[in-house]
Amino acid sequence: MGLSLILLQHVLVNVAFQWINATPEVENHARTYFACLIWGTPAVLAQYSLLGWFLGMQNARFPMYVAIVQNVVNIVTSLLFVMGFGWKIEGVAIGTLIAQYAGMGLSVQLWFKQYYQPQACHTASRLVMNAMAFRRFFSVNRDIFLRTLCLIAVSTYFTSAGAARGDLALAANTLLMQFFILFSYVMDGFAYAGEALGGRYYGARSRTRFSLLTRRLFQWGLVLAGLFTAAYALGGELLVALLTNDAAVRTTAADYLPYAVAIPLISFPAFLFDGLFIGTTSTRQMLLSMAFAAGAYFAILAMFPASNPVLWTAFLVYLGSRGAVQGLLYPRIFK
Repeated sequence: MGLSLILLQHVLVNVAFQWINATPEVENHARTYFACLIWGTPAVLAQYSLLGWFLGMQNARFPMYVAIVQNVVNIVTSLLFVMGFGWKIEGVAIGTLIAQYAGMGLSVQLWFKQYYQPQACHTASRLVMNAMAFRRFFSVNRDIFLRTLCLIAVSTYFTSAGAARGDLALAANTLLMQFFILFSYVMDGFAYAGEALGGRYYGARSRTRFSLLTRRLFQWGLVLAGLFTAAYALGGELLVALLTNDAAVRTTAADYLPYAVAIPLISFPAFLFDGLFIGTTSTRQMLLSMAFAAGAYFAILAMFPASNPVLWTAFLVYLGSRGAVQGLLYPRIFK
């Protein structure tokens, strides 16, 4: 899969910029960044597979080790190439590329050290020949793939619509999306716990433990969402100042900061439900909720005049409706 993406890189980047209305300068930088990072797709995809294995084995320590090492390598190499060698955007891209392969290498090493058993290969081959299990496997992957396509469509159009508003709006939107990404990293940890423990309790048909897990996840999710909301409301402008020294970008970002402040409380249910649905292989329900949310997002953008406030409002509706629909479908997990 990774090699296929590398071979199709020119087609992919050209199609992407048919959708994204970027200025020539932004497009040039993006093409340079893409041309470097596309070579990391085999490492990223391999790492995703091993991450899924670790979490499925309820081992959250190894993904944490890999994330720490990968981020440290990324920071060190990017600073070296940009500040030391003056490579600019190329330096950031190459630093990220090196970090991706470092993360993959460590993931492989940890897997062999902890889980590799030669005799298990025979058992795995018998499972592969099980037609029913194989069909179920591809059904789950199909649902997750389609859900991911919806997610990519939303995020790509968000970037494209921001670019259509000009470089200043694009920069401000990209900066404020870091608030969402930062919060998502925290929520992903709880989602992974929901996947592992939810899968265990679902497999044991323990509705009581599964319900208790759900309550605890949402209690912690609400607390953390509240803390992030307060932090963004009180220190959002300071965080913006730390992320950029451009006065115009700071001013524009401050205008739309309230939307970023609202993200944690609106979005946290979707993260937690994703973990529970994936852990119980209830991927069809997850796909339906994502399709509904994406439809609501694009419907709002189609009904109202194009503007940055409408774009952010549609994004918040998308995040909130994902969690709301998942909440309605949640009781069907044990049916």
